[in-house]
Amino acid sequence: MTDRIETTRHADGVVELQLARADKMNALDPAMFDALIEAGEALREDKAVRAVVISGRGKAFCAGLDMASFERMQQGPGSDVLGEGAAGANLLARTHGISNAAQQVAMVWREVPVPVIAAVHGVAFGGGLQVALGADIRIVAPDTRLSVMEIKWGLVPDMAGMVLMRELARSDVVRELTFTGRVFSGEEALRIGFATRIAVDPLAEALQMAHEIAGKSPDAIRAGKRLLNASASQSAAELLVAESVEQKALIGSPNQLEAVKANIERRMPRFSIPA
Repeated sequence: MTDRIETTRHADGVVELQLARADKMNALDPAMFDALIEAGEALREDKAVRAVVISGRGKAFCAGLDMASFERMQQGPGSDVLGEGAAGANLLARTHGISNAAQQVAMVWREVPVPVIAAVHGVAFGGGLQVALGADIRIVAPDTRLSVMEIKWGLVPDMAGMVLMRELARSDVVRELTFTGRVFSGEEALRIGFATRIAVDPLAEALQMAHEIAGKSPDAIRAGKRLLNASASQSAAELLVAESVEQKALIGSPNQLEAVKANIERRMPRFSIPA
């Protein structure tokens, strides 16, 4: 991993990722793109992780695409907007399943099999907003400034924004934000569905929630995320079957029995790492 992300691992399986380019408001340069993908894909394979918190160091969560990338756009069609690295690859190439590399920066958090919580403060513009939208939960400071800012640069949201925004807000709201690029507050983000919760200290709130989640059965948490991910594309019939499949696997499993026993004995559960 590069110096773009600082990782802290807590004893209970909570992993804290902090975007660490504070002097640039954690803007997305090629190294940041690559570091986010690398971090997400490593956590995707980590069976010991119970919950993830993403935040930004300094005065912002993420200001969006680095200005140097916009300067390269002046070179015209065919210019390498994102520079060297994974995110600078052909936009039409599906390099990460259904996503290209730039889209994977947001979509990878849906692939991480445990809850991912974004703690958002300062600004979350353009690509930075889309990274936050890729998380399962967003804790946002009330005075945060957010924007679907791509229209300012003559572009459209293309880091999975269209997939992620449609889950959270009404179509007309998404259209208005996409067409205008206007800046809106954390308070408005809560009203329209982009924020899960408002907190004066989003990071503290996100970590508290992550530690709470880490105390639940990791098998049930992972099963729940699989079902929630599937709900976006599966029919009611398919999802009902998926519920039954997940529940059948959980009932009587070691961690499920430990959850029952701990509740009956009124003690903290001692869960094992998922197989």
